[in-house]
Amino acid sequence: MQQTNTRRPGEALLCGSIGGAVYYAIELTWRGHSHWTMALLGGVLFVILGDIGRHLGEGAPLWLQATLGGTIVTACELSAGIWINLVLGLDVWDYSRVPFNLLGQICLPYSLLWVPLSAGAIRLDRRLRRLLHRGGTGGKLTEHS
Repeated sequence: MQQTNTRRPGEALLCGSIGGAVYYAIELTWRGHSHWTMALLGGVLFVILGDIGRHLGEGAPLWLQATLGGTIVTACELSAGIWINLVLGLDVWDYSRVPFNLLGQICLPYSLLWVPLSAGAIRLDRRLRRLLHRGGTGGKLTEHS
């Protein structure tokens, strides 16, 4: 199956919504609570993670895609944390007690955990795209999709 390097807006919105919901559920399971901003960030990151393989090329190994994904997630988590927690004062998360943290917004243990989670997100995105592109629409989402 040939893949394009761009998504249609409807596909990005659907995949982002699914990714955001999955991330929110993971966070509820892991921490026992979450915040709506995490569903939003999770959705955006899910779309970004899904696009990594298309930009690196189909032959890029999953471990490379996941490592790049974990790095991107960590960078976005730092940016979002500075804005959400430090500037706006929402205190959604605080890793200041976790070893090897930066400003309490990111930390090495969770940064490492993002690598296998990114691999899972990349694989889930591939499955979602295959499902969306079935049905003879030529890879296009229809009004009824």
